[in-house]
Amino acid sequence: MAPTRNDAGQRSRRKPATPKPDSRSLAGIDLLADLGPEELAAVETACRWKRYLPHQQIIDRENKSSDVFFVVEGRTRVVNYSFSGRGIILDELPAGSYFGELAALDGRPRSARVVALTDSLIAALPRKFFLRLLEKRPQVARRVMTRLAGIVRVSTDRIMELSTLGANNRVHADLLRQARTCMDGENRAAIQPIPVHGDIASRVSTTRETVARVMNELARKGILERKKDVLIIRDTARLQEMVEEVSGE
Repeated sequence: MAPTRNDAGQRSRRKPATPKPDSRSLAGIDLLADLGPEELAAVETACRWKRYLPHQQIIDRENKSSDVFFVVEGRTRVVNYSFSGRGIILDELPAGSYFGELAALDGRPRSARVVALTDSLIAALPRKFFLRLLEKRPQVARRVMTRLAGIVRVSTDRIMELSTLGANNRVHADLLRQARTCMDGENRAAIQPIPVHGDIASRVSTTRETVARVMNELARKGILERKKDVLIIRDTARLQEMVEEVSGE
């Protein structure tokens, strides 16, 4: 017997693919590395979880929210904008990082905008749970203080560079900072992916054209080398000398 219309429709209808569930675990968050399984599970339960698309805003500057955010998957960017609308990149945070602790600590509005650079899974922990965690776990509080101290140090270095170095030398200093985080030998670094000229320009307050010119000059001197998907700093000592020569160190 030929199938009825309903039977045929059921045969031709395919079950839709089930979307991949989010991995709602904070096991990879550095700040929470000292927590036991039960404590970590309690924090996971207290969080609100949300997935963001590339370039989607997570929080905005002057927003009055006070959650602390954990980057579970993906990569995010901390950025501010000048009155003319030019973006100033303050930091980029990979999976395992967190942000938003300033507003959670002092109750004041957000100091910067944060956007997703890639598809990102973010867990938001309400302020009261974050403060309670700091009170109960000194190890977590110490990690937060250490990170804040690092932010102050980097900010101080940037202020000095903007005040004392020319645009070319600020590009040198930015490349040296990146190189120090990915050393591939005693005097060699491999920066991957290759830094975007516009991102460097935003960090050091110059133009993409200046960044391109400086990097071409460094390549001619044999200090750096571009490969398919990695920027090799072949002589970090020489790059450091170039920065110190003009900074008086």
